[in-house]
Amino acid sequence: MDEIETRLKDSSEKCMQAYSAWKDKKNDVELRGALQEAVHELRKVSARLEIEIATSERDQMAQKPIPVPPHRSARRKSGGKSDDSDDSRGNSNDDGGQPSNDSGAGKPKMEVKKRRRVVRKPDAASGE
Repeated sequence: MDEIETRLKDSSEKCMQAYSAWKDKKNDVELRGALQEAVHELRKVSARLEIEIATSERDQMAQKPIPVPPHRSARRKSGGKSDDSDDSRGNSNDDGGQPSNDSGAGKPKMEVKKRRRVVRKPDAASGE
């Protein structure tokens, strides 16, 4: 038996004994302290077990590295086709991603009304 298994069995048995004793006399301060110590020891053993699990996962992951996906800008340059997973799909031009010329052919034009600037005369009450 390895060290963690031995500690786990011992601490769980002590915790069960302390709990059984405390359950009968919940007002006893010494029994409550013994139970708290047993629970603390059980937590320490479980933390050590979690560390062992994490290190074994890390060793397994080192054997099978996860491939790093290409950056979005690298995917756009390859082929020139639009990708359905592209977040800027709605912001692209209708001309297949080609830069637009300034002629504006085929695009709706917006009419912008120019507003006249109104010059106000100083108010006599303000003293300007």
